[in-house]
Amino acid sequence: MLALVFNKSKYCMVSTLTAQKSRHRLRLVTDSLAGPLADLLTARDVLVDTPMTSTCEVCVIVPVCDEAELLESCLNALLYQVDLHGKQLNLGRYEVIVFANNCTDDSASIARRFGQQHPKFKLHVAERTLNSTEAYIGRVRQMLMDDAYQRFMRVNRRRGVIASTDGDTQVSPNWIAATLDEVYKGADVVAGRIMTDRKSLSQLSSQVRSRYLRSGYYHHLKVKLEAYIDGDPRNHWPRHHHNYGASLAVTAEIYEKAGGMPAVRTPEDVAFCTALVRANAQFRHSPRVSVTTSARSIGRTDIGFANLLAQWSMMGHQQSLFVESLGEIETRFQARRQIRVLWQQGLSGDQIQMADVRSVAIALGVAERWLLDELKQSQTVGFLLEQIDHKQAQEGIWKARWGLVELEQAIASLRRRTNLLYREKPLSICP
Repeated sequence: MLALVFNKSKYCMVSTLTAQKSRHRLRLVTDSLAGPLADLLTARDVLVDTPMTSTCEVCVIVPVCDEAELLESCLNALLYQVDLHGKQLNLGRYEVIVFANNCTDDSASIARRFGQQHPKFKLHVAERTLNSTEAYIGRVRQMLMDDAYQRFMRVNRRRGVIASTDGDTQVSPNWIAATLDEVYKGADVVAGRIMTDRKSLSQLSSQVRSRYLRSGYYHHLKVKLEAYIDGDPRNHWPRHHHNYGASLAVTAEIYEKAGGMPAVRTPEDVAFCTALVRANAQFRHSPRVSVTTSARSIGRTDIGFANLLAQWSMMGHQQSLFVESLGEIETRFQARRQIRVLWQQGLSGDQIQMADVRSVAIALGVAERWLLDELKQSQTVGFLLEQIDHKQAQEGIWKARWGLVELEQAIASLRRRTNLLYREKPLSICP
């Protein structure tokens, strides 16, 4: 898969560019991918031969491997979609591609039979047995998204939405309509909230269930703190923290700019979101978009939610979970906010003050001269922050400075801090 290539020498005078020139520069980087990506995908295996209709706005992709027990529920949820007013959504506005790969059960037959029972439902079923070098979820999801992207390109719908979910997952009734509404408002990427169905959650042991709920609350508080310190007005509060393939929608346009989905084994959704941030994608973590998935402890990959539940199950009752401390989290958010200001100053042609660079460099544990060079050369803030993460890992200063703390201690600290910030100035709730 193509990756973004940055010709840094070409843009060594970034700090003198105007905002208009900076937008042009970003287009040079991203638009150059359009032709190569389209050419590369043309030569690949096509999963669905049936042409996309001119009215289709959303292509839902569903990777399936031995999901006979849950697949029909997944398809029913996609069939009975409603608009934001609760009325049935026009079936002509979306299609669904089920890719049954390396199945040992009758998942493909179940999907085909479902399509026959509901002929107005635009359901396409592809079936393959992939070799060992390709039989992993990252490659399967990549094949699906590539196929959906090509289908939109053939009908010249660059803002068409490629929406990913899973075969063991049920999308909410207005999942498609709410996703489209966020795209209409300017989002390039719409990440949905992932909820666990109550039945499978109740079957977990009390200690695993408690760890799951407390971990979710910890991440919720982190996102809330971020909204106060380094909030994005376009990805406003309320929002969530999930970036998972079970509910992740992107426009065909941003898929192209990001160079497509990276062919990594797992976690493929993390690698994909990194590429999207690098491409300056506008994210929306919408609480209106949600899905419900199973809480099984036997997963399809070596890394994932099921494996996490299995690890928690093997931990002793008294064994604690350790996470980042409030100090580490807040310092990172504050530094990132300053980085955005400095980067924008450089793009606008304003003088970047070395004292400001030095302050941020010390906070992040990186060399100030290196940071100044990256501020001048990075094409997007997302790429700059990614480079900082790599540098911090190399230097080791950041990691040595901060120690992990017990989950309960981190939750208590985050709750006190966000409550204090709320009393000073409540977060505004955007429509």
